[in-house]
Amino acid sequence: MITIDSFKGKVVAITGAGAGMGKEAAVLYAKNGADVVVNSVTESAAQTAKECEAAGGRAVFVQGDVSDEAVSKKIIDTAIETFGKIDVLVTAAGVVRPGSVDQLEEEVVDEVLGVDVKGVIFTSKYAVRFMKEHGGGSICHVASAACLYGVKNRSIYTAAKGAVVALTKAMAMDHAAYNIRVNALCPGATLSPSMNQRFADSEDPEGMRAGFIANHPIGRLCEPIEQAYGILYMTSDEASFMTGQNLILDGGVSL
Repeated sequence: MITIDSFKGKVVAITGAGAGMGKEAAVLYAKNGADVVVNSVTESAAQTAKECEAAGGRAVFVQGDVSDEAVSKKIIDTAIETFGKIDVLVTAAGVVRPGSVDQLEEEVVDEVLGVDVKGVIFTSKYAVRFMKEHGGGSICHVASAACLYGVKNRSIYTAAKGAVVALTKAMAMDHAAYNIRVNALCPGATLSPSMNQRFADSEDPEGMRAGFIANHPIGRLCEPIEQAYGILYMTSDEASFMTGQNLILDGGVSL
């Protein structure tokens, strides 16, 4: 059972921590005793860092696009330089772009694969290098339930998240001997500023929202904090025998 101080003395780095489940996870880690490095491509995660500090943890903000390897390296280097180590990595940064394959422009493909796949690889690369030399650690990659079934008009996003799930399994095999656990989270539709904006931009916002809800047997959309609890569980000592797995928190949509 995850309780207060479950992550006391641990150092956590989270990409995509400016909003949604990434932000909620960062604050939840801080409440549970962790020091946190938060990242976002905009300045939004600077506010997350303040909320982490208000929750009782130490926090630092690193701005930048994780598809740039130098930014990914800086996130991990900042954790080590500021707090002395990196125990947990959460890769929550991601972008969603529409389109079937016949509609995709090269720049859209590059953008989605850059953030959703390359960013995961780059941050993992530098976190694993440290963890291998310092007794291990835990990594959670945020994928999506979308990669478990066909999603209309989301071809590159679905493909990218499928790659994350496959990468999770490969990393788990490669690094288990170093006491590094690697797992993935597959969320269903989770409320966030970007999702709310998608609803607002549609021709029928309420109809679109109702359609999303109807796809989930549980009868509602997920709150970001619910996904954050899943992230914390997978990276906690309570999940010490779990690696290479997908935790599917999707309200039944993949059924």
